[in-house]
Amino acid sequence: MVFLEAVQGVLSIIFMISTGYFLSHKGWFDDKSSKLLSKLVVSLSLPAYMISNLVSNYSKDELLQLGSGLVIPFASMILCYLIAVAASKLIKIPDGRKGTFCSMFALSNTIFVGLPVNLALFGDISIPYVLLYYIANTTLFWTVGVYGISRDAGNSGGKVLTGSNIKRIFSPPLTGFLLAIVLILLEIHLPKSILDTCKYLGNLTTPLSMLFIGIIIHSVNLKEIKVDKDMVVLLAGRFIVAPLLVFAMTFMIPMPLLMKKVFVIQAAMPAMTQTSIIAENYNADYKYAAVMTAVTTMASLISIPLYMALLSLL
Repeated sequence: MVFLEAVQGVLSIIFMISTGYFLSHKGWFDDKSSKLLSKLVVSLSLPAYMISNLVSNYSKDELLQLGSGLVIPFASMILCYLIAVAASKLIKIPDGRKGTFCSMFALSNTIFVGLPVNLALFGDISIPYVLLYYIANTTLFWTVGVYGISRDAGNSGGKVLTGSNIKRIFSPPLTGFLLAIVLILLEIHLPKSILDTCKYLGNLTTPLSMLFIGIIIHSVNLKEIKVDKDMVVLLAGRFIVAPLLVFAMTFMIPMPLLMKKVFVIQAAMPAMTQTSIIAENYNADYKYAAVMTAVTTMASLISIPLYMALLSLL
């Protein structure tokens, strides 16, 4: 029964992504459309969703109990990044790609893809666990990840912590999350009209995100995709090493079963879409990053059902 529910959740995701792909094929969506959808999700619907969901469903005591859950995401991602560094040397990734490779190997798209996927699979109750993983992932991407990508372009003097990176860590979704935390801890109750507005805007998150992924997949030039050892190792890192590390670590710290499942699914998400943007910004190999982001996104359509099938056995 649990497995069938998981399959239904995955099918709804695939149907929404397919809709985005089909409408792109019909000419409804283009590059400007994808940028608009991305901006709407990240800057409007996600922050609104954070506020609506957390303020409506969690008390001060329940919130304080979640803090210990940050240990596993941080520890697993740092270890995974170190494995990525070793793997990049072992298979001789070119110097102009090492940082990009390591970032995509260890860090996942936990909010733009991860949040709607977990919502579809587990429902609203999964949101706090999704956000815990997101906090760790975002912090490491905009520090260690960006530092590695900057070195790809020969910026050896780059710094891990810069004002711009710290600003990016506090993105609109995280800002919405932190605002909700403050409201809950101070026991401030928002007017119903504001909560309803946040709820309606937040409900746009999943469909817009899935349409965006469909547009991205449609934009991939299949001729640029070449299966080589770099791609195989990266896919293995993203969909085997990362989730298995998380799964192994969940046995070290007692936690709710749902938290364990959400963490594993989050670890098995595709590479972050921001990777190619940052690579282009630092004059690194952004085409490589864009292609691999699209490849991991398409591969996640296979990995998500597989992991849900495995997790349904717990």
